[in-house]
Amino acid sequence: MYETNYHRPSSVEEAVSLLTANPEAKALAGGQTLIPTMKSRLAAPSDLVDLRHIAAMQGIKLEGGRVIIGAATTHAEVAGSAELQQACPGLARLAGHIGDPHVRHMGTLGGSVANHDPAADYPGAMLALDATIHTSTRDIPAGEFFTGLFETALEEGEIIVAVSFAPPEKAAYAKFPNPASLYAMTGVFVARGDGGVRVAVTGAGSDGVFRHSGLEAALSAMWSVEAVAGVTVAADDLMEDMHASAAYRASLIKAMAKRAVAAA
Repeated sequence: MYETNYHRPSSVEEAVSLLTANPEAKALAGGQTLIPTMKSRLAAPSDLVDLRHIAAMQGIKLEGGRVIIGAATTHAEVAGSAELQQACPGLARLAGHIGDPHVRHMGTLGGSVANHDPAADYPGAMLALDATIHTSTRDIPAGEFFTGLFETALEEGEIIVAVSFAPPEKAAYAKFPNPASLYAMTGVFVARGDGGVRVAVTGAGSDGVFRHSGLEAALSAMWSVEAVAGVTVAADDLMEDMHASAAYRASLIKAMAKRAVAAA
């Protein structure tokens, strides 16, 4: 690793000030992507701004009819939250199957959402739950936040503070994990609430997380595994790599959607 300066701000304002003052600085959330990248010498930020100890970015609460999760909340805390297990057990279960115990106790929801790894689990949940991404400067609907592979609407010096969403009537997530990394080779999050049915797919799209309109229409008409069975999932615009072809990922979307609906 290269030499870097470490900062531990105690407020969102201090963190933003440090990031703005140092153009080569990087925000450090859980570090599950950034630290390995630095160890491989693929990144050499001049400064690391550690967000994990900012109290305003931690915790889970139900307020004003919405679930609010601080960006610095770890996967383990999301998985173990009694409030979340009541309001949206599907999201709690999703968090409980991210990586291994080390990853779950270090990685954060905000870091995962900000990174938008194409195989990460949280982006699918945020999109399906019609979540709002609250940053240090504005509120961004999840549908406008994810803009491409490893790309989001975040601007320089802007950090995620929290995410929020209305508790769904039903919601669940199912993924086919890579046996080595446990990242989603394909994952599907289904949710039904006041805004209707939303189905988001992660790990399969060539441009990152996306909603599947065909599955949404079928499940809006009839919420059942049988409804999913009647949907044709095309391989167009799906990812293809050494782990799976686009056609195989198309079949996984359908299979994971069935499992998610059954779980919900």
